[in-house]
Amino acid sequence: MTDATNPLLQPSPLPYGLPDYPAIRPEHYLPAFQAGFDEQLREIQRITMVRSMPTFENTVEALERSGELLDRVAHVFYTVSSADATPEIQEIDEQLAPLMAAHQDAITLDGALYWRIRQVYEQRDALDLDAEQRYLVERHHREMTHAGAGLDDEAKTRLTALNQRLSTLTNTFERNLLNDTNDLAVVFDSAAELEGLSSGELSAATRAAADRGLEGKFLITLPLFTGHPALAQLRVRESRRRIMAASLARASRGNANDNRAVLTEIVRLRAERAALLGYESHAAYVTADETAGTPDAVEQMLRRLAGPAARNAREERAALQALVDETEPAPFAVEAHDWAFYTERVRTARYDIDSSALRPWFEAERVLQDGVFYAATRLYGVAFAEREDLVAYHPGARVFEVRNADGSPVGLYVLDLYTRDSKRGGAWMNAIVSQSRLRGTAPVVVNNLNVPLPGDGEPTLLTLDEVTTLFHEFGHALHGLFARVTYPHFAGTNVFRDFVEFPSQVNEMWILWPEVLDNYARHHETGAPLDPAIVERLRATETFDQGHATSEYLAAAWLDQAWHRLGTDAKVIDVAAFEAAALADIGLDDPAVPTRYSSTYFAHVFSGGYSAGYYSYIWSEVLDADTVEWFRDNGGLTRGNGDRFRERLLGVGGSKDPLAAYRDFRGRDAEIEPLLKRRGLSDGIVGR
Repeated sequence: MTDATNPLLQPSPLPYGLPDYPAIRPEHYLPAFQAGFDEQLREIQRITMVRSMPTFENTVEALERSGELLDRVAHVFYTVSSADATPEIQEIDEQLAPLMAAHQDAITLDGALYWRIRQVYEQRDALDLDAEQRYLVERHHREMTHAGAGLDDEAKTRLTALNQRLSTLTNTFERNLLNDTNDLAVVFDSAAELEGLSSGELSAATRAAADRGLEGKFLITLPLFTGHPALAQLRVRESRRRIMAASLARASRGNANDNRAVLTEIVRLRAERAALLGYESHAAYVTADETAGTPDAVEQMLRRLAGPAARNAREERAALQALVDETEPAPFAVEAHDWAFYTERVRTARYDIDSSALRPWFEAERVLQDGVFYAATRLYGVAFAEREDLVAYHPGARVFEVRNADGSPVGLYVLDLYTRDSKRGGAWMNAIVSQSRLRGTAPVVVNNLNVPLPGDGEPTLLTLDEVTTLFHEFGHALHGLFARVTYPHFAGTNVFRDFVEFPSQVNEMWILWPEVLDNYARHHETGAPLDPAIVERLRATETFDQGHATSEYLAAAWLDQAWHRLGTDAKVIDVAAFEAAALADIGLDDPAVPTRYSSTYFAHVFSGGYSAGYYSYIWSEVLDADTVEWFRDNGGLTRGNGDRFRERLLGVGGSKDPLAAYRDFRGRDAEIEPLLKRRGLSDGIVGR
């Protein structure tokens, strides 16, 4: 294959460098990756062979210029491998995993390159560097040191082997999870078994079944997390039980997709790698280069919140049990698969709100255009125009051009809303092209969700949780779109893991903001707005069921820490027993409130980038809740407020210490009290 026949080997001619996906075939990827590997290694060799003493320009900036081809190819491929992982793409992904790990180590552990970086780092006070350049020097030195560049050759050889094996295992974990999640989708024979679902939801289930050749059946696919949106509506208890049982069983059934041996090997090898790098655990290794600093700081926060959250969850369960005892002809003990259904009944009784009945007001296109985009326009002055002439990686993915109020270009936003068997679970944002002044590139970012696709002619009506997810992921997208940095190392969301969720959580604030809600929450048939009384009751429910929500999240965050605080001498034989002991240790072992992710399907930490870092959601939420308070105190949805947030936080990307950027925006460090109030945890918590 010549360069001329592989579209990946030259920059895309399309606007903003959007990859020419229709021209890219699976056989193009591996040769393009190999060309990218070879080119960057030559570029690194040119840096290390320079005879003159290291300078910022001939070492650090040269390093930033390297790898442009590889970065371009990797962004193109990994967008597809997560959102449209056909068997052919999965096979390529498996081959790539160890190759990518080896290539990264070849650069990160290069002793000659590290020596040059260290020389620039030690001279940084005497160099004429701007703030971004100085921080770049410090980060490269810190990251190479942290990754093991200072180890001896024998240790580096072992480290490289560990990294390659781990890359293969994490890829295997994700593949197993995708396959078993698809396999465990629950088939129902009749609509009667799904009583309580709307006509749109039934049509989506019918379509999902038909897509698998199950004509006349109904298929309920599984989300990434333990629960399921349908559990809040299904009146048939056995149907709820089947869905919950399928979810909990994922990748732990003793079949070819079982992840138990995979994850225990991942844990063991991560612990060995941490020890090799001088840390007592993988959690200590990870947090050492995050804002948290240590696992003890993480544990202190999680334990501080776990007690009150578990207490609130017990009170919530008592209310659910009382309802069951009063209303069911044959009362039963409330179990995990009952929680959402009876919670909705309690919510209705207390607040006169039926969450499922709100869906006609949350039609997806209106939520997107008149909610998500509208809030961004009001805050930041940006405009969104769909580019039907531009084709993304899948027919279901839509492309929008984003421009500033003065008409100047920002980038492209891609939305891939609907679920499919080839898409991994959950919701996420990633960059297809990263912004960099050095490289002259503008951002192209994508949001992926997993909303069921309704039948032909049926509207897509979202749950409130799905509305929240869309606003949340769009907050990540704004971070990727607005960051304006010189060096690709700092592009977009390339910030500390326990800071990255902060902008996305802030963007959730606009969901119930009066002028935003009134603009998008219109009945899809009549155009009528939500009754103001319902809106007020919605706001009154913000702490409702937070004991359950906080407990299931904290349980997962603690499970992540428990696995990754293990040392090299620890041996886990029984995954379920380990989970049970860990949850009992923190007081979150309530079987009616299962952890949001059980180990065998905890993709965030065993195949994603959140290992020992799932705590980051609640860690970032301290900043988020404090920021929401600032917006409320300063007039809310105004261009002035938006411009300040964009300039001082979103716009800096990773080019500044995140807590320093927060202080620059807020005028002080964040306080935890707004978070405690939001989650209904204020009572009974003392100290910091």
